[in-house]
Amino acid sequence: MDKSRFVELAHRHALPIPATAVLRATGEPRAPDLPSDYPVVIKPLTRRDAVWRPLAGLAKALVVESPSAMAELWPRLVAAEQDVVVQELIEDGEERVESYHAYVDDEGAFAGDFTGRKIRTLPTRFGQTTALEITDTSDVRELGRRCIDALALRGVVKIDFKRAPSGRLFLLEVNPRFNLWHLPGAVAGVNLPALVYADLAGAPRPPTGRARAGVRWSHPSRDLAAARLTGMSTFRWLAWQARCETRHMVAADDPMPFLRGFLWGRANRRLRRYISASALLKRVRRVKTWPTDS
Repeated sequence: MDKSRFVELAHRHALPIPATAVLRATGEPRAPDLPSDYPVVIKPLTRRDAVWRPLAGLAKALVVESPSAMAELWPRLVAAEQDVVVQELIEDGEERVESYHAYVDDEGAFAGDFTGRKIRTLPTRFGQTTALEITDTSDVRELGRRCIDALALRGVVKIDFKRAPSGRLFLLEVNPRFNLWHLPGAVAGVNLPALVYADLAGAPRPPTGRARAGVRWSHPSRDLAAARLTGMSTFRWLAWQARCETRHMVAADDPMPFLRGFLWGRANRRLRRYISASALLKRVRRVKTWPTDS
């Protein structure tokens, strides 16, 4: 998604985004002046991992603390031809990122919705979600619905906000797609994919009420590293993980995604590497023992 078009759309509908500007990575040797005070957040206008990761690693964004830091970063952006969005930094961590999830039918009715918040990410700042929970937060729901009405959205949608220390919610992005939140949402009582399927198939919708707050999801193999970075001990993390209701690929009542998709995939890759190494070793041995002309 081109974030410059989203910024224009948000301004047109007076949506509460942080102070934002678009910077084009032209050949100018000096970084342009910014409309907001430092520190600021830098995000790729359109994220391409091959271009963005050498600049930011696994993080989705960078924090630039000062004009001198921007002057140091600017030549790298120009060399990579990476256009960026510059936003006012909303203080505090990723646990302040809250989201609204909904399915809006063709007539504009909200067939189902729920709210949630991130618990941990990897990296800890602007990283991928490794742990989250379903919430029941009225102002997130109200603002999410207002954004959907303003944009006249239909179908499945996820809207991300960040809550400032003052309590005010700022809109970060809108994503009209299915996502990992739908599993804990379904366990909490709001199964958005099932509602969509029922409408597409012309079948009755499944019963849907208010989502049960507190249902959690985690990506265990990544969340342990994320927890350690926050200072959580392995023992405390294991205790938290034992109470986690849903997990990425791991479910006692549906083990095949983990067994076939994860364990077998790893074992298969290791087996292929072993076979390749063995074949190479045999060729090397044949070359060493090959008779030579005397």
